[in-house]
Amino acid sequence: MQQKISPFLWFNGCAEDAVNFYASVFAEAKIGKTMRASKAGPGPEGSVLTIGFELFGRKFTAFNFPTDFKFTEAVSFVVDCKDQAEVDYYWDCLSEGGEPRDCGWIRDRFGVFWQITPTRLIELMTDSDPDVAARAATAMMTMQKIDIAALERAVQAG
Repeated sequence: MQQKISPFLWFNGCAEDAVNFYASVFAEAKIGKTMRASKAGPGPEGSVLTIGFELFGRKFTAFNFPTDFKFTEAVSFVVDCKDQAEVDYYWDCLSEGGEPRDCGWIRDRFGVFWQITPTRLIELMTDSDPDVAARAATAMMTMQKIDIAALERAVQAG
């Protein structure tokens, strides 16, 4: 089934670099078709306008046009991580040249926001025991990169 809705990300002249970076970070990423400017524009002839790419089978389009538009936390991409090794990998890759934030958030070097989220965090924060969920949430709010072992210790301490 074809994906009916997909993110269209507007980069300030660095779409090609961003797509190449994401393709290097995410396993099995695919770079799709590239649309280039014609003599008529917009932009210099031959310059990249859009690049299609896929991350984990999800299609994205990167748009390349200088602008003052900036990405904000209002839209972010959650990376579901099965264990601490995955958390560490994505955190290290996506924060390189970017800005680590609190609670597992990162603004990457292209300005895109990511949430590096271990599955265990969601399990703990949705636990049927509200005290477990509260201890997990309290611990998470003290972290930048999520530390699963520290979450487990916080939950057990209650």
